[in-house]
Amino acid sequence: MNKNKTLSLSILSGKGGVGKTNIILNLGYALHMAEKRALLMDCDLGLANLDVLLGISPDRNLSDLMQSGVTAEEVLVSIEDGFDMLPATSGVPELVEMDEDLQDILFSKLITIAGEYDYLMLDLGAGISPTVLSLASLTQLRLVVVTPEPTSLTDSYAMIKVLATQYGIKDFLVLVNQATSASEANQTFDRLDAACRNFLGIELRNLGFIHQDPTVVESVRRQTPLMKFAPEAPAGKDIRSLAGRIMRYREDNLARIAERPILRDFPDA
Repeated sequence: MNKNKTLSLSILSGKGGVGKTNIILNLGYALHMAEKRALLMDCDLGLANLDVLLGISPDRNLSDLMQSGVTAEEVLVSIEDGFDMLPATSGVPELVEMDEDLQDILFSKLITIAGEYDYLMLDLGAGISPTVLSLASLTQLRLVVVTPEPTSLTDSYAMIKVLATQYGIKDFLVLVNQATSASEANQTFDRLDAACRNFLGIELRNLGFIHQDPTVVESVRRQTPLMKFAPEAPAGKDIRSLAGRIMRYREDNLARIAERPILRDFPDA
């Protein structure tokens, strides 16, 4: 097995509307600004959003990648030099619930280019559909995005419970988005962590929070990533801090990462 240097990370949430896609896009930009190579994969299959946030209309997407003879390089979209994405598509119901054969086709092609990057990040759909859960189980790390809303916490707990009981996954990072203060963010994390400790025997890892920031809304309206539009805004600084924590994890665990496949079901990666 070749030594692996790519850290794979799923970004997921129990419910929609928590800002997950915006976070993964700007996290990718922050890593790129730190001179790291990052590949984003829009796995919110059937309801693509990454291209919308960028204001682009890709010629090809994951639906094309399923076709015989189409390579990952042909579907790849360059955002910046060394910062790329694989776009999904909207309105294709057969992609929403991919069977194992389609997943094998998709990821066997992805793995041919994934090793060229420092970070491979999957933007998963919200909820507990079989496809979301299956894809979340493939990566080395999972980052659960929550907000202080009670429904976000209950839905995230349900998702973690299914991944723990049905897929045997016990390691979860948590990021609190749209927090009005550090105190609110810590209380939000503590509530979810307490539930997972008491009922699942799982200890979550707190990866920090992102401030509620009107600049984020404006950047979305302008279809310009926050890290380009207003990197010094409160949320922009939070995302840079998040990128720093992700980079430190990779640097501290390079030996461990080297012995693991980029994606669990592809041990020859």
